[in-house]
Amino acid sequence: MSTAFHNVRVTLEMIKIEHTLFALPFAFLGAVLAARGLPSALQLGWITLAMVGARSTAMAFNRIADRDCDARNPRTRTRAIPRVCFQ
Repeated sequence: MSTAFHNVRVTLEMIKIEHTLFALPFAFLGAVLAARGLPSALQLGWITLAMVGARSTAMAFNRIADRDCDARNPRTRTRAIPRVCFQ
């Protein structure tokens, strides 16, 4: 169980989930402006799912694509992917 918890923690750290949470209010504000009022709860749910899914996928892809550069950079070589791939 602790290994699964550790893997989830590393993944959330890798994709910077806190940045996604910071961006959600801006997406909700855009929805309010687009709807010219309050969007439905279903719409807000889909917006949340889209934001978290798209941003997490993009950040994970970016970490994988940049693993070689991250391994050479002293500031980023301790990140999860360069640390595991290039030990």
